[in-house]
Amino acid sequence: MMSKSDIIDINSEADQEVPQGSPPDIPKLMPGGNYIRIGKDSAKSTYLLFAPPAEEIGVLARYLNIFKKYEVNLLHIESRPSTKMPDLYEFMVECAPSGCLTRAIEEIKGCSCYLQIISRDYKDHKDTVPWFPRRIRDLDRFANQILSYGSELDADHPGFTDPVYRARRKYFADIAYNYRHGQKLPHVDYTEEERETWGKVFRQLKTLYATHACKEHNHVFPLLEENCGYREDNIPQLEDVSNFLKDCTGFTLRPVAGLLSSRDFLAGLAFRVFHSTQYIRHPSKPFYTPEPDVCHELLGHAPLFADPDFAQFSQEIGLASLGAPDDYIEKLATCFWFTVEFGLCREGDKLKAYGAGLLSSYGELQYAVEGKAEYKDFEPFQTALQKYPITEYQPIYFIAESFEDAKQKMIKYTSTIPRPFGVRYNAYTQSVEVIDSKPQIQRLVGNMGIEMSILLNCLKKI
Repeated sequence: MMSKSDIIDINSEADQEVPQGSPPDIPKLMPGGNYIRIGKDSAKSTYLLFAPPAEEIGVLARYLNIFKKYEVNLLHIESRPSTKMPDLYEFMVECAPSGCLTRAIEEIKGCSCYLQIISRDYKDHKDTVPWFPRRIRDLDRFANQILSYGSELDADHPGFTDPVYRARRKYFADIAYNYRHGQKLPHVDYTEEERETWGKVFRQLKTLYATHACKEHNHVFPLLEENCGYREDNIPQLEDVSNFLKDCTGFTLRPVAGLLSSRDFLAGLAFRVFHSTQYIRHPSKPFYTPEPDVCHELLGHAPLFADPDFAQFSQEIGLASLGAPDDYIEKLATCFWFTVEFGLCREGDKLKAYGAGLLSSYGELQYAVEGKAEYKDFEPFQTALQKYPITEYQPIYFIAESFEDAKQKMIKYTSTIPRPFGVRYNAYTQSVEVIDSKPQIQRLVGNMGIEMSILLNCLKKI
């Protein structure tokens, strides 16, 4: 039985203080059993975005005196044209958790045209937007704020008493822990035993794909075999698969050393980045894993990220999570669970699987598709409230008419998320644009007009 297929913890945030003197390149176990990367986010920094009422000489000094007055240390400061008010400019200031930040914020708010607070430690400040990445390289800031690490396994894990396996798991965690955006994905020389485990899973699942997997998965899978080394005697490298996905839809893979919180995991999807493990399950139980492994990632998830409609659906969930309140993060994670992980779709009069938790589990793939459970239509407003088990087969599966239909339903649902702005992904710069002013919308509408002109000219030539 496939268990805990791809857990994204919906209740934990690794935001503990890091003890002074910790080595910068070694993960440190924190109170509560969490790990957190040494860095600016470990200090619970808070970002303030504000605009002076008018351009005047010495205005920066006036704001700096406010921070000095309340003994607030600054880690970074920059000025830039305001996106909300084109005639003004704004400051973006990163503040360390020092002094009386709350009183400084109140004074700055009183002498600014607008003020926005963004923080990982957002619960301590009223009206604060939870921090979220704006650029793809910002994923480095949380990719190692993980909930487990390396050789630390639960007592009921098949590899708990195997020192060789535990050491191997730590090796995989270490190479992911030291990865940074822009680097080549870590190459792994898998052992013969690991390849044998992969081969057993690969052969067994392939016997079901033709009859149980959705057509999009079955279209892509042979392409992965042809281009990325998908074979029963070879475990594909993340670099090869990531490059293939990037050519197809712009999705890429990023190695991760352990489980991320839901907020951080979903934020990666906003940039079309999927955080992927590289280790493999214990050889004593090749058809069972208590956590996501490379079989789950590459056999279950990767093929569908090459499909444009599915890729866009997944990104919509990620974009909706940026700056969303905690209760909506839980709801979005639930929608992710019942779609990207355990989703079914209709093809004619038959049910087919597109969820990775099904496509990487021989037993549950049969169980889900062959009419042995309860089935409901995918409706995000209801699906988001559905409870689910993580250690057994799902008693309820949600069915999508198509990826396009599921995407449109998700867009309608996410429009109800209470946040004071909209977001848009800019594929050219791999960044997220926060949309919260009329001038921004006018500019985007103008760009849409240019795109429409291009399409109309093309239509005339056909």
